[in-house]
Amino acid sequence: MLRAIVFDFDGVIANSEPLHFRAYREVLRAVGVDLTESDYYGKYLGYDDVGAFGAIAADSGLDWDRRHISELVRHKATTLEQLERHGAVLFPGAEAAIRVAAAACPIAIASGALGAEIRRVLDRARLTESFTAIVAAEDTPASKPAPDPYLRALMLLSRTHGPLRADECVALEDSEWGLQSARAAGLHTVGVAHTYAPGSLHSADVVIPSMEAFNLEALRRLAS
Repeated sequence: MLRAIVFDFDGVIANSEPLHFRAYREVLRAVGVDLTESDYYGKYLGYDDVGAFGAIAADSGLDWDRRHISELVRHKATTLEQLERHGAVLFPGAEAAIRVAAAACPIAIASGALGAEIRRVLDRARLTESFTAIVAAEDTPASKPAPDPYLRALMLLSRTHGPLRADECVALEDSEWGLQSARAAGLHTVGVAHTYAPGSLHSADVVIPSMEAFNLEALRRLAS
C-alpha cells in the first residue's frame, strides 16, 4: 500500500542544477577557483552547499574555515536567487505530478537545497501547501547519501498522518547520491533521468525519463 511519496527537489521538481552550477562557478571564481561543469556534475552535485564548498576546498588544497564557507554559502544563495528571476524553474510535468500525488497520499520533500530556496520556487508555483513536510539542508545533521533527510521526512509524515513504514513509501531522485539516501532509509525508489542518463540510475527500482512520465499506478505497484 502506497502511504506517502517523497520528492527530491533539485533535479526532480526544479530544473535548478544548471543554475546551481552557474552560482557556484561565479562565487568560486571570485576567490580564485575555477569550477568546471564536468567536476560539478561528477563530484559535487550530491552535496549540500556546505559540503560542496568543503569538498571543493579539500580538492583544491585550500584551508577554508567554517566561517569562510558560511560566507560563500550566503553569497551563493544570493546569486542563485538572482539567476532564478530570469526564467521558469520547474521541470515540465513536475507541477502536474505534484498535484496528482498530493491528491492521492501525503507528499514530502527531502532535499539538500536550502529551505528558503525550496519554498521560494514552490511559492511562485503555488505548490507549497501541497507538501506535508519539507526537509532541507539545514534540517538534518548529515546530507545525502546519508539516510538522514529521508528519515526525517518519514518522521514528519508520521506525526501528521500516523505511523508509516519506509517500505510503504516511494522516493523520486535524479542522482545516485539521492538513491543511496532513500534506499538506506528503506524507501522504494524511482530514478528520474533529468540530470544523468538512465543507465546511471541503475540502482533505482524504476527509472523514468522525466517527470512528464510520472505514473501514480507504477508507484502504487512498487509499494504493494
